[in-house]
Amino acid sequence: MTTTAAFIGLGVMGYPMAGHLANAGYDVRVWNRTFSKAEAWTKDYSGTACQSIAEAVRNADIVLTCVGADKDLLAVYEGSEGIISNAPEGAILVDHTTASAGIAEQLAQSAKARSQGFIDAPVSGGQQGAENGQLTIMCGGEPPIFERAKPILECYSRALNLMGPAGSGQKTKMVNQIAIAGLVQGLSEALHFAEQAELDVRKVVDVISKGAAQSWQMENRSGTMIDGKFDYGFAVDWMRKDLGICLEEARQNGAKLPVTALVDQFYGDVQDMGGRRWDTSSLIQRLRKSR
Repeated sequence: MTTTAAFIGLGVMGYPMAGHLANAGYDVRVWNRTFSKAEAWTKDYSGTACQSIAEAVRNADIVLTCVGADKDLLAVYEGSEGIISNAPEGAILVDHTTASAGIAEQLAQSAKARSQGFIDAPVSGGQQGAENGQLTIMCGGEPPIFERAKPILECYSRALNLMGPAGSGQKTKMVNQIAIAGLVQGLSEALHFAEQAELDVRKVVDVISKGAAQSWQMENRSGTMIDGKFDYGFAVDWMRKDLGICLEEARQNGAKLPVTALVDQFYGDVQDMGGRRWDTSSLIQRLRKSR
């Protein structure tokens, strides 16, 4: 059984995810670009804060990362001080960042050249899912490597699936984000229409949520959307990054995403309104502003 885990990146997702590993009894080493965050983590959980990536991954059985974007992955994985050069042969490298399929394929090849396994494993479920250990994890990689990583990933997942070879996890996450973008825009327009029609919006939601219009977004975000409160999760800036990845992949594979492209522009409007850190349900605000 894997016993030593290094976790690189202690943001709102990585911090509790690494904590679940510590609570499960693994020997956890953590590294964060801001060292004080790693030190703070060791006050909440049992583990070791490391000053460098090389220190964290040396002799680790599994290395997990959760950083920002493609450029951040290159910074932590490649180079003489990076993960691939310093993790041992036979180590499993698992990336939870939402990034491009291309970078996942590139890192998988680099890891393979060092006799390391690589899994791209983006997650869905947001900060709440990370804290509760209830994330959906979509993975790309080789089946034997996935099976070895599975016991670790089960520490903070409610659903865990291998979707295909390297890059497949990222492509599946793109499907997830495309679906969410359309759902949130549809819900925003529906609630805005109910407001304009001078209906009791909460009563409307209570009725339609029992039928075909029901969705996770309706169940979990309609109330806060009605209240105009948007500090409940995944930020607009992050969603624009993800939709940019989706649209770039679509340009490469020939998929047509007209609604996704439009919603991406709408999120740009929200950014211009000062809502860069609002959660994704804030799309409704641009409709209210135009009243």
